[in-house]
Amino acid sequence: AGGVEWFGKPDQLSVIEAEALARKLSPYRIGAQEQTADEEPLTSNPSMFDMLQIAGDPMTFDIGQAWRPRPVRDRYRVPFGVGEHGQLVELDIKEAAMEGMGPHGLCVGATGSGKSEFLRTLVLGMLMTHSSTSLNLILVDFKGGATFLGFDEAPHVAAVITNLEGDLTLVDRMRDAIAGECARRQELLAKANAKNVWDYEKMRENGADLDPLPALFIVIDEFSEMLTAKPEFIDLFLQIGRVGRSLQMHMLLASQRLEEGKLRGLDTYLSYRIGLKTFSASESRAAIGVPDAFELPSIPGSGYLKFDTSTMVRFKAAYVSGPWRPSGMQVATASAPVTSDRRPKPFVPDFVELPPEPEPEKPDPKEKKKEEDSNEPSQLQLIINRLVGQGPPAHEVWLPPLDQPNSLDTLLPPLNPTDDRGLSPVGFFGNGRLQVPLGLVDKPYEQRRDLLWADFSGAQGHGVVVGGPQSGKSMLLRTLIMSMALTHTAEEAQFYCIDLGGGSLATVQDLPHVGGVAGRLDPDKARRTVAELSTLVAERERRFHDLGIASMGEYRARKQRGEITDDPFGDVFLIVDGWAAFRQEFETLEPQVTSLAAQGLSYGVHVVVAANRWAEIRPALKDLLGTRLELRLGDPAESEVNRRVAVNVPQGRPGRGLSPDQLHFLVGLPRIDGSSDPESVGVGVQDAIAKVRSGWRGRHAPQVRLLPEVLPYPQLLQQVPAPDPSNPKRLVPIGVNEDELAPVYLDFDAEPHFVAFMDGESGKTNLLRGIVAGIMARYTPKEAVILLVDYRRTMLGFITTDHLLGYAASGNQLGGMIKDVRSSMEGRLPGPDVTQEQLKNRSWWKGPELFVVVDDYDLVATQAGNPLQPLSDFLAQARDVGLHMIVTRRTGGASRSTYDPVIGKLKEISAPAIVGSGSKDEGVLWGTVKPSAMPPGRGTFVSRRVGQQLMQVAWLEPS
Repeated sequence: AGGVEWFGKPDQLSVIEAEALARKLSPYRIGAQEQTADEEPLTSNPSMFDMLQIAGDPMTFDIGQAWRPRPVRDRYRVPFGVGEHGQLVELDIKEAAMEGMGPHGLCVGATGSGKSEFLRTLVLGMLMTHSSTSLNLILVDFKGGATFLGFDEAPHVAAVITNLEGDLTLVDRMRDAIAGECARRQELLAKANAKNVWDYEKMRENGADLDPLPALFIVIDEFSEMLTAKPEFIDLFLQIGRVGRSLQMHMLLASQRLEEGKLRGLDTYLSYRIGLKTFSASESRAAIGVPDAFELPSIPGSGYLKFDTSTMVRFKAAYVSGPWRPSGMQVATASAPVTSDRRPKPFVPDFVELPPEPEPEKPDPKEKKKEEDSNEPSQLQLIINRLVGQGPPAHEVWLPPLDQPNSLDTLLPPLNPTDDRGLSPVGFFGNGRLQVPLGLVDKPYEQRRDLLWADFSGAQGHGVVVGGPQSGKSMLLRTLIMSMALTHTAEEAQFYCIDLGGGSLATVQDLPHVGGVAGRLDPDKARRTVAELSTLVAERERRFHDLGIASMGEYRARKQRGEITDDPFGDVFLIVDGWAAFRQEFETLEPQVTSLAAQGLSYGVHVVVAANRWAEIRPALKDLLGTRLELRLGDPAESEVNRRVAVNVPQGRPGRGLSPDQLHFLVGLPRIDGSSDPESVGVGVQDAIAKVRSGWRGRHAPQVRLLPEVLPYPQLLQQVPAPDPSNPKRLVPIGVNEDELAPVYLDFDAEPHFVAFMDGESGKTNLLRGIVAGIMARYTPKEAVILLVDYRRTMLGFITTDHLLGYAASGNQLGGMIKDVRSSMEGRLPGPDVTQEQLKNRSWWKGPELFVVVDDYDLVATQAGNPLQPLSDFLAQARDVGLHMIVTRRTGGASRSTYDPVIGKLKEISAPAIVGSGSKDEGVLWGTVKPSAMPPGRGTFVSRRVGQQLMQVAWLEPS
């Protein structure tokens, strides 16, 4: 009938029935031409825009429309692929009580299963359908791959954390950051009196003055390997599992493999499971309860979604990493077949001619190769670029790790020169208060960074820096000095350094605040530095007593008011870099530094030492060092902060360490040019010094006064009072000491004898000239006579007055003289008729004091005999008989001379002595002093009256 064949009668549906049918069919999609309905959806490449029903393309789609507020049912629900009938497959991370599948889930997929692409698709879908005020994400890739590359630019993303495998210390940091986010959310809910985030958001929508609290979706790729490396991380997963529902912290854990038992109780919190192609049937069963995921075809993105005990949906995930092609320009591939025209067709009683089906385009190999080699941005990149800047940035849960050090100008307020303070941070509260920033402290739990402070104003006024080789100890000390120099004037704080580390402290010696830097080649300067500060403590102790000053704080206040003007020092810091070397090379100085630490704080003297190990510092000193900074140790097990945390201090990053609060820190650089380049820090230091010097017009730190290499005898006499005949104490000056650069005296009334050990050409004879000159200046010939023993005749003719009793240049001469002296001494011994009053006044005999002065005693006392031995019996009673033995000897072989009857007796009665230049191999010669290499005239004076002190003997011209 006109070419029309009637083959049936159409169904008659009411509008309501038709609408119901349409709703039932809406999730399904028509299969592609030449593909069965069962096969086509599971091998296709569904479009994100089609799935999300967003009009436009990645460059132009309406973000406001895509982010429109959603009803609770659709919130946090996003399609990520299609099912086997073409229906959309969605993941809803809300908890079951809100008709969702969450809040937490698991994703398992073998290599090549499309796991990374699935995660990218899911995350991108979340970003495209939710604003940054309703959803934030933390994306973690343990292996450091490209799974989440580029997502960090999206406003929703609170953190993209990668390459944890390469630096396991970041795993603990991430744990602290996420645990801190849990605590932050709990505090916000408690402050708002809300039971959960849903209540919180409802209160905010009703007008409460509350900040947005977006849901937080945490996606962790390769979590299984993370647990293998850090098994304790399971505790954080369990914590999120317990509290995540109320805090809207959702967790998706992804891995290539899943070993049974790996989850350790976490599986009870994982309410939805995603199984892509797995390595084995057992892994499939562990993930989704059945082996089906193992049997999936090797098509990336194919998988199963299981979200309750009975529902499991097969899906094919969308692909978002390929280049974008506008509609009609997509190239057909085996995995993306050409589809028919799916626009609605008229359905009317009249006959409607169907349009012809187009022939499928065969893929052009050239086009396919062109697409593979294309550098065009992917759909993901284009969409992320579109989202940049479109919403408020997410709350920073993860701050970048401490990798780049800050320069000091970024740690301080703006620096400007002023007339009274020089270059300084104007208005800074720490100016002049001994509180300075040194770097940054990482506080991942609190999701912030604070300044690393060193406070030397109170009981923590001494400091210690401990770290292994190349850990940044010297850098920290320089930063401390520079930070102090920027916040204190050169009159408020001074620094005196002993650098036995890397030598870098010498780079700051031109600061106005630095009074001296002593290195390995400056042993005298090192000793003088310690002596100078010891003298300062003693002087201030006397001053405090005389002025009635109760504390250093009061002293500072008086100086600031101008009441004290004769003290050039402020708070003084002794910096010792290389404590172990210091103890070894300056053994006698260690107790002095310990004494400084024990007493100095009360008088404004601070001690800061740097050591490689805590064990290098004796408890007597360590207990006094309150400000403690621990850098990376050679053996973290030696940490005195926390051994477990110390392991996480990275190696090869100078300046990284642990604060006493067990927090990681990074020391800043001692520069103020804004650069964070540690390689050019030397240039930065010199630039900073130049700026500080140019801004300061006041007094510089007093320089360390050194013992003179040559001390002219007349110059010594200028420092001592003229001899007073009425004064019974006749002190003979011989030089100046190192501690105070004050004169050193021989008191022959208190200590009748004297010994000196010095190598050849070290000043033995010169010392005797000075002693003899002092005796002649303080005694008349009737009060004292001198028997001069001079085998080398170097003092021939020196004594021209009546003080000379005799001059012996040989053993024959000396023997007769000693016989006469012995006879005289025997006559002075008290007899039985001497009264107590005579003994007290030494008045039972009359005559001059006898000084036996012996130069080169080693030439006198030989194996052939010792002409002086007859006098040894009188040495112990010398004060009673007026005998004084003054002896000099070469250091070589001096250790054997202690068995000599004369030297041995002098040592037995603790006669004062000088131990000068010589070999350490001689051992201890007098007291506890060993000889050492010293310049001429230098030696250690040993006396019961003054202890031990280095001194320089005055030089007296032979003429």
